[in-house]
Amino acid sequence: MTELIDVEYNTQREQMMISEYGRNIQKMVNFAIAEPNRERRTVLANALIALMGSLNPQLRDVADYKHKLWDHLFIISDFKLDVDCPYPLPTRESVFRKPDLMDYPQSKIKFRFYGKNIVKMIEAATALEDGAMKTTFINLIGSFMKNACKSWNAETLSDEEILAHLEMLSEGKIRAEDNENVEFRTANFGNNPNNQNRNNNNNRNFKNKNRHRNGGNNNNNGGGNRNNNNRNFRNNKGR
Repeated sequence: MTELIDVEYNTQREQMMISEYGRNIQKMVNFAIAEPNRERRTVLANALIALMGSLNPQLRDVADYKHKLWDHLFIISDFKLDVDCPYPLPTRESVFRKPDLMDYPQSKIKFRFYGKNIVKMIEAATALEDGAMKTTFINLIGSFMKNACKSWNAETLSDEEILAHLEMLSEGKIRAEDNENVEFRTANFGNNPNNQNRNNNNNRNFKNKNRHRNGGNNNNNGGGNRNNNNRNFRNNKGR
């Protein structure tokens, strides 16, 4: 009769606090916790710190990595290890404390495809005095708005629509009637002359290769037909 082998599965073992250090480190920490002598426990703890540092050499690149190793040691011991530590002892509350909620900006954006910075740019433009400088600034802002709309919505707005948006975002400080000479430009992302020249060269090289290849095949076929004609002539002559 075969004897049943008592196998210990990981699901039946004690849960590891930090699995990166492995099961053996967890057992060594439990052994140090069970040591009744405090001085002996401190010696074991320092030996464990050295071993943990060798198992994770990447921690040496972290500032004050020894402090982090001691924190890991107390976390693995479930904060039950009582030894002389060169750093302040961590607590369960300080280690597992949830981070504070971040305050996100809650400002509303009327046209999201323009972004938030466009409002600040419009405010700066409205603060300028009327003249060529202000007109140039409005042209730059309008050109940016037109390109932003084109990249996000795949459509191009007219200058009148851009001016209407400018008047809306500036709360009437930039009016379409006062800026009739503006000209907003769009960027031609796909019409790059370098790309066109490169495509033309590739097409030309492709045609030349095909021409040489077809010409070579025609010559070979012509030579083959000529040999067949000579062979047929000899056969007829022999008859």
